Amino acid sequence: MPKTSFSREEIQSFAQLSPFELKDKFIQIAQAAQADKPGQKDKSQTQMLNAGRGNPNWVATGPREAFYALGYFSLAESRRVWTADNLGGMPEAAGSGARFDTFVRQHPDLPGIDLLKDCVEYAVERFGFDKDAFVHELTDSTIGDNYPVPDRILTHTEQIVRGYVADEMFDKRPPAGNVSYFATEGGTAAMCYIFDSLMKNGILKKGDKIALMVPVFTPYIEIPELDTYEFDVVTVNASMMAETGVREWRYPTEEVEKLADPSVKLVCVVNPSNPPSLAMSERVTNQIKDIVATRNPNLLIVTDDVYGTFVEGFRSLAADLPHNTLLVYSYSKHYGCTGHRLGVIGLHDDNVIDTMIANLPQSEKDRLNKRYGSLTLEPEKIRFIDRLVADSRQVALNHTAGLSLPQQVQMSLFSLFDMLEEGQAYKRKIRAIVRQRLDLLLEGAQMKIADDDKRAGYYIELDLLAEAERVHGKDFAAFLEKNYEPVDPLFRLAEQTSVVLLNGGGFDGPEWSVRVSLANLDDLDYLKIGHHLRAIFNDYAEEWKASRA
Repeated sequence: MPKTSFSREEIQSFAQLSPFELKDKFIQIAQAAQADKPGQKDKSQTQMLNAGRGNPNWVATGPREAFYALGYFSLAESRRVWTADNLGGMPEAAGSGARFDTFVRQHPDLPGIDLLKDCVEYAVERFGFDKDAFVHELTDSTIGDNYPVPDRILTHTEQIVRGYVADEMFDKRPPAGNVSYFATEGGTAAMCYIFDSLMKNGILKKGDKIALMVPVFTPYIEIPELDTYEFDVVTVNASMMAETGVREWRYPTEEVEKLADPSVKLVCVVNPSNPPSLAMSERVTNQIKDIVATRNPNLLIVTDDVYGTFVEGFRSLAADLPHNTLLVYSYSKHYGCTGHRLGVIGLHDDNVIDTMIANLPQSEKDRLNKRYGSLTLEPEKIRFIDRLVADSRQVALNHTAGLSLPQQVQMSLFSLFDMLEEGQAYKRKIRAIVRQRLDLLLEGAQMKIADDDKRAGYYIELDLLAEAERVHGKDFAAFLEKNYEPVDPLFRLAEQTSVVLLNGGGFDGPEWSVRVSLANLDDLDYLKIGHHLRAIFNDYAEEWKASRA
């Protein structure tokens, strides 16, 4: 294959973009290549394969169907109160549980009704809900006729989410005490709210030192650089090698040791990692626990655990270090619901942030009491988890804060579905899907990765420079570094094969690495991507060999 038509200077300029913005450039290149293939009569035969974004191509149909069935019952409850053409009334609580049972019996053929019944029965049994109160929360929230009350998260939804997180993020071994949750517009909003409220409450200040465990999801790199924060960022690098040319994507002890510096106020972790897609090892977890226990007791931890369900026996740092950890979880990837925007922030009721706020200088306390004074006569008693809610709506709109109620109902049904055998079977299925795709990608690319039983497999990060050294030695790797930009392979892939991948360097990974999402294309597409990647790699090898002749 020929070299890319872009000059090295052009490639250098584009490489400054965020990987998600650079992806758009690759898409444009790939689309242009599709439209103009010399000698090809049917342009549609050239398929663009965009493995750049993590939006999965599966959806959890069962809990969605249950939601739609609930919608019919909710409308029946509304019409029961008041019916006038297209006008209904607010559903009533008294007797709603019995009316729900009657509705289920009367509509046995309604799609989703059996799963809905199972979810309701399971919730009542596991969490000890009053059935009328729970069914009324579901129906009234599905109708969406009230503001969210409580504004942070619905009462029954919070208990269900707490159970779901205990099962899936804490390996059914939750920490002692209580974890409170704030329902947010996906993990995206959760990230923004956390950074904003930590600053607003004086826990973090502009220019403070924070740490990132890298490679990491790009916004965690870009947000600290904004002029709002301008944090001094320390990187904890997953730089361990399994063998020559094969990365482990694990953190050496000396890298994790950076967190022992008391001037490091916060560390951000994506666990399982993005892009390497590995759950944190017990060795590193224990080291962080020791650091918090001995040398940096006020270290704040933000752990983003969206891919945790893809690892058997996954256990979040929030389970092992509940006093110091803010948990971010999004339902988007597991349930194929990125468009729903469903996420939560979890914070243990006994946490270091509330302690730090209580210990602020009086001048800071006075400032914060003024900030939150319109909400209560005792603003100093507002917990940080509730300050997050207020700050999310500029405090003044706290009374209208909260995630859309129908969305909270869908969140509840996703969670309850997972607690049933159908949900566990679904989980096993999507885990198998990404593993199959990873196998096909590696078969086509003929590349080697480290064995790891904590691999989520939602993404894979492949270091092409390390692969160059593994296959042809250090001279070949040096040739690539000297003659090409690290993103050159991605330009070639887009232009010559209409394949779109992301640059691993944009995630603070090795500059010559590439990220492949294993979630959003058909299985055999990954075999094709692997073949294309190997062909590009072989082209470089031929150029290197020719240069030595």
